[in-house]
Amino acid sequence: QVQLLESGGGLVQTGGSLRLSCTASGGTLGQYRMGWFRQAPGGKEREFVAGISWVGTTINYVDSVKGRFIISRDNGKNTVYLQMSSLKPEDTGVYYCAAGVGGAAYSRSFNYWGQGTQVTVSS
Repeated sequence: QVQLLESGGGLVQTGGSLRLSCTASGGTLGQYRMGWFRQAPGGKEREFVAGISWVGTTINYVDSVKGRFIISRDNGKNTVYLQMSSLKPEDTGVYYCAAGVGGAAYSRSFNYWGQGTQVTVSS
């Protein structure tokens, strides 16, 4: 079973940038679709942010991050990234990495989850 570990979160001002990383162990990253989700404070539901297919040929984003976030993967390093730019206070939340087995390349259903990394954007 694959284990996922996120890193790169932190505190940043509005308009700033962060790059999140998610490293997989116990499995080969190339076997999984990968995605990033986030959960805003206040008990809001976790929402899909971005997804990338096994070799990166299919990528999709939630509308609110299009043009600002870029998801990418390096299967040789067993790592998936989320480059976040032009950050806004509403991007604040815990960001989770997820791995999906099978399914369509654009599926937003995932099987394995990391523990999350906190991103806080100050106004």
